[in-house]
Amino acid sequence: MFKKILIANRGEIACRVIKTARRMGILTVAVYSDADRDALHVEMADESVHIGPAPAAESYLVADKIIAACKQTGAEAVHPGYGFLSERASFCAALEKEGIVFIGPKPKAIEAMGDKIESKKFANAAKVSTVPGHLGIIDDADHAERIAAEIGYPVMIKASAGGGGKGMRIAWSKDEVRDGFERARSEAKSSFGDDRVFIEKFVVDPRHIEIQVLADAHGNVVYLGERECSIQRRNQKVVEEAPSPFLDEATRKAMGEQSVALAKAVDYQSAGTVEFIVDRDRNFYFLEMNTRLQVEHPVTELVTGIDLVEQMIRVAAGEKLPFKQADIGLNGWAIESRLYAEDPYRNFLPSIGRLTRYRPPREGRTETSVVRNDTGVFEGAEISMYYDPMIAKLCTWAPTRLEAIEAMGEALDGFVVDGIEHNMPFLSALMKHPRWREGRLSTGFIAEEYPDGFAPVTPDEDQTALLSAIALSCSLIESNRRERYADRLRPAAAPLRESWVVKLGADYLPVTLLEGVATIPFEMDMRIGSQTVTVATDWRPGDSVWAGTVGDRKLTAQIRTVLNGLRIDWQGISVRTRVFTPRQAELDKLMPVKLPPDTSKLLLCPMPGLVVAIAVAEGQEVKAGETLAIVEAMKMENVLRAERDLVIGKINAKPGESLAVDAVIMEFT
Repeated sequence: MFKKILIANRGEIACRVIKTARRMGILTVAVYSDADRDALHVEMADESVHIGPAPAAESYLVADKIIAACKQTGAEAVHPGYGFLSERASFCAALEKEGIVFIGPKPKAIEAMGDKIESKKFANAAKVSTVPGHLGIIDDADHAERIAAEIGYPVMIKASAGGGGKGMRIAWSKDEVRDGFERARSEAKSSFGDDRVFIEKFVVDPRHIEIQVLADAHGNVVYLGERECSIQRRNQKVVEEAPSPFLDEATRKAMGEQSVALAKAVDYQSAGTVEFIVDRDRNFYFLEMNTRLQVEHPVTELVTGIDLVEQMIRVAAGEKLPFKQADIGLNGWAIESRLYAEDPYRNFLPSIGRLTRYRPPREGRTETSVVRNDTGVFEGAEISMYYDPMIAKLCTWAPTRLEAIEAMGEALDGFVVDGIEHNMPFLSALMKHPRWREGRLSTGFIAEEYPDGFAPVTPDEDQTALLSAIALSCSLIESNRRERYADRLRPAAAPLRESWVVKLGADYLPVTLLEGVATIPFEMDMRIGSQTVTVATDWRPGDSVWAGTVGDRKLTAQIRTVLNGLRIDWQGISVRTRVFTPRQAELDKLMPVKLPPDTSKLLLCPMPGLVVAIAVAEGQEVKAGETLAIVEAMKMENVLRAERDLVIGKINAKPGESLAVDAVIMEFT
C-alpha cells in the first residue's frame, strides 16, 4: 500500500480523499493556487505545495506542476478527484513515465471513454444502444446548422471533453444552434482547453440515470447499483439519489450488466460511471462513461456501505476487489443536495464572497437516519470567482425514500450559511414539492416546475400559524432576557401581556397567550386563529437555529436578526417578522411603503464576473432577445439579452473588466 499520495484537486473532493487516506494510514499532499492558500484541504493535508496563480489554467490544470510537487514531496501516487486533470490521458501517461501511480483507469480506457465522441464510436462498435447523433467534429456554426437539421430538433450541443454541464447547450431551432455552438465551444475552451463539440438528438422528457462500476487489474468488474440524477439546472446536476425511484429490477440488471461489459471491453480499472438517458418506457441509451469519481458518489456509498475512494486506492495499489457481484446489495435510500453559491431568486446566478457564517447540521447516525456533509469550506472562507460554485454536498440516508427526503428537509432547515447567496431555499422547497416526492422526474423538472424562476414560497394558513408561533416565542424570550438584566432600571414586574399581533411579510396575525412561561426552556400555550397550540423550544437569543415543537409538529427553522424584527427561513419560505401590541400594529399599518428605484433603463451585472464581450455599440437600436453582453462567472458564460426593443445609450464596461453585482454595464435611452 502507498505511504503517501498527492491529491491533484481542491475543495470538497480533496477533503473527501484526505479523510479516507487518513483512515487508511496514508499520508497526503495538497496542492493549492494563490486563491486557495488558506483553503480547508490545505489545512487538512499532511503537506502542501503551492502550484501557481488563481486561474486553473495556470495551476490545477498544469500537469508539470503536479508532477514536480510529487517529486518534491515523495508522493507515490496521485488521486485526481473529478474535473481538472482527472480525465486527461496525457496526464496519466506522464505520471506513469515518472514512475508515479495514477489512482484511476489506464490511459487506454481514458482515451476510449473519456472523450465523448470517441466513446460513442466505441459504444456503437460494441453494440451498445446510443442516442442518435453526429459523432464527428463540428467545424463551424454553418456545419452545426446542417447537422442539426439532419438529426432533427431539438438537439444537444456538447463539448467533447466536457463535464459538469460546462460546454453544453440545447437548441430547439436553427437560430439557437448557431448561438449555442459558439457558447459551447467558448466554454469548452476555457474550462477544458479543448473546443471540440459534437451534436446529438435531445431525448424529450428524459431521465438521467447512471451506473457505478468498480474494476480491478485482475479482470474483476462489478456494478454498485444506479443513481438518479434527473434534477438538473442548465444541464448541471443539483440533487441526486440512489437508487432510482423509476427503475425496476430487470432494467437495473440490464443496465448494470451492459455497463460491466463496456468496462471490460476497455480493460477498465478503478471506479467509473456509465451514464444513460432513460425514456418514459424505460428504454435506455448510453450517454457517456466518466472515467473518474463522480461528484455524487456519496449516495452510492451510503446505500452499499462501500467506500469508493478506498477501493480506488486499493485497486491502484494492485489489490483485488474484496467482493463479487452477488455480494453487492442496496440498503435503504440516500439523497444528495448540492449546495451552490448562487442566487435562486436571480435565476441561480453565481454569488461570490466570504462565508460570514457557516454552520452545517450535525453529521452522524441516529436511530432512523444518517446525515453526511462533504465540504471544502469553513466559516470565514472565501468563495472565489475562479472555480465552480459548490459549497457542500449534504447527504441523508434512511430506510425509505420519503424518510430520506424528510431527513434532508430537516437537515437543510438547520444548515446556516451567511455572507453569500446560495440555493438552500430552493433545495428546501424542493423537498416539499409533490412531484419530487412522488418520483415523477425528468431532466426538465426545474424548467417545467419553475418556468419563471424560483421565488420564495408563500406560506399557507397552517404554515403562517407555525411561523407566527416561532416569531412570538423568540420575541418573548428576548423580552424576558432584557427584563432580567442585573443593572436594568425597571418598574415592578407586570403580568405578561395576553394579546399580540405578529406581522409576517405584509400580513398581520393576532395571537393570544393562554398559559406558560417565557423563560428558557420556553413553553407556552397560544391561540392562533381558531387553533390552540403548545409551543416549546430551547432557543436562546443569538442562536441561528430554532428547534422545538409547535403542537405536535417538530420544527427546525433558521433565525436571522433584521431591522426591528427577525427573518425566518423554513422549507423554502423566507419571511420577515415583527411582533407588536395591537395598538402598535394599528399604527404600523399607516406607515408608508418605500418603493425600489427604477432600473428599467439600465443593464446591471447580475453577478460578480468578467465581461467577455459587449455585443452592441452606443446609439444602436436593439430588438428584444438580442445579445447585449456576455459575462463569465465560475467557468460559465452568461448571455445578457435585451428584454424589450431599445436604443443603446452609454456603455460603461468593456471586455476584460471584472464587475461587481449590480454594476451598470450600459444605459438605454
